[in-house]
Amino acid sequence: MDPFLISCILLIAGAAFVIYEAFVPGGFMLIPGIVLLVMGAIGLLAPDLLMSVWAPVIALVVAVPVTLLTLKLYQHLAKPEPPATTVADSLVGRTGKVMVPTELDNMKGKVKIGNDTWSATSDEPIEAGTEVIVESSEGVHVHVRRI
Repeated sequence: MDPFLISCILLIAGAAFVIYEAFVPGGFMLIPGIVLLVMGAIGLLAPDLLMSVWAPVIALVVAVPVTLLTLKLYQHLAKPEPPATTVADSLVGRTGKVMVPTELDNMKGKVKIGNDTWSATSDEPIEAGTEVIVESSEGVHVHVRRI
């Protein structure tokens, strides 16, 4: 097969991988894409080298630093964060808004505190839209009162 044709195929495949990675990040298509681009460029500049036994060695020499740099890039772009959890006790004293009216002695009421919605009870019926403060919490239920 013609080295020029092989080089063009490698360049097209490499470009497709890099473009795919640009639109769907995290697929790690950047690594093989760059390796294919480099091998295609070598094939255009030195066709005999592309067709020699050294081609796999060159691909490996290119792949190792590209892999390390890609991993560093992804670590920089998406720094790992601990999962966000809310401990019910940390809700005491926070304010929220009643989304579903609270009633005496049942937990049908719903209160939005921050971005989360919690089942709520109160000592008196509280209408939807009322601002409340959390007095206590138990599990996923909070006890609220009007502000």
